[in-house]
Order: sequence, then C-alpha cells, then structure tokens
Amino acid sequence: MTAEPITEGRRRPKGDKRQRTRASLLEAARELIREKGYERTTLQDVAQRAGMTSGAIYGNFKNRDDLFMALATAYWAPIKPMIRRGSSFAEKMRALAEATIAVIPERRDAAFGRLTGMAHTLNHEELRAQVREVTGRSFSSGAAWLATVADDGGLPMPADILVVVIHAMTEGLLFQRFLTPDLVPDEVFYAAFAALAGEPTPG
Repeated sequence: MTAEPITEGRRRPKGDKRQRTRASLLEAARELIREKGYERTTLQDVAQRAGMTSGAIYGNFKNRDDLFMALATAYWAPIKPMIRRGSSFAEKMRALAEATIAVIPERRDAAFGRLTGMAHTLNHEELRAQVREVTGRSFSSGAAWLATVADDGGLPMPADILVVVIHAMTEGLLFQRFLTPDLVPDEVFYAAFAALAGEPTPG
C-alpha cells in the first residue's frame, strides 16, 4: 500500500512511522547478522545500529526470535514467478526457474544470515515450531497454486509433495550456486525445472 504524499505542515501518519521504524530495525538486524552471525547479534546491537532504543524493538517485536522470523519473511520470501495466462506446465516451470535465477543476487546477500539462523533454530524447539508453522502455510499455498497450474492435472506427483520437492531443490540449487558458481550455471536451474515437467534438458 502506497502512502499518500506528505504536504508541508501535514503530520505524517502514525502507521507510516511504525512501518519505517520496523523497516529500519529489520535492516539493522540484517546488516549485523551478515557481519556477526545470528548467535552473536543481540537486540541491543540492533537498536544501537538503527539509532533507536531497546523500547523501539519491543514496541515492534516480542523478542529476538520474533524479530528474526520477521527478517526471514522480509528477505527470504517465497519466490513468485511471472506466469503467462494459458501457458503449459512446462512453461510455468521454466518461469519458476527464471524467477529463481532472478533472486540470486539478493539471496546471496542474505545467505549467511539464513544459514546461521537455520543453525540456531535446530537447537531451539520453540523456534522450530514457529518455522514449521510458517513453512507449513507456505507449502499449503504453494500446493494449492500447483494444483491450479497443471491444466490437465498431470503433475509428476501429488501437489503437496511436489511443493516440498521444489522448495528443497530450489534451496539446494541456490546454496550450491553461492558456494561454487562456476559449477551451477543458469542452465542447471533450467534443466532441473524442465525435468520436473518431464521435458528434455534445454539446449
């Protein structure tokens, strides 16, 4: 939602200020995690980097885990391909490959924070439960989308399984690309998604 222009002498809406505060805190957390990792980033660090008080954090997030869950949602959001109406399932899978390739630069910047956050989550049952809930909702919406994009219902496997396969494949391709970019060129992404659609490897 785009805010209305602010005219001289007009007070900025409170909601807008809250959004800007939240965005500043998330960006500060993102920078710190990139520099120090998840475990070594504290709420005090985040507040100081954002030029705010600890109260600003607790006015927007319940605790550190809530802040970093919001961070993951903001900087590692589901990949959404541009789908042409009437396209085949194979064409939709190619669009998904293209969308995945397009997010490589921003995902590379967020990769260290993503990995350190995942490592932290493995040892914290409550946080794992939150991740499971968020991921479950994402899988459900993804499966519903997949069920509608196969015009003849000819998915290679049930939609609720396929969405998990696509997620795991996408994450694996991205992190391998970050580690060994010369071994995972764009052609590998296209080939992987073409294989899901039962298509020959693109030339």
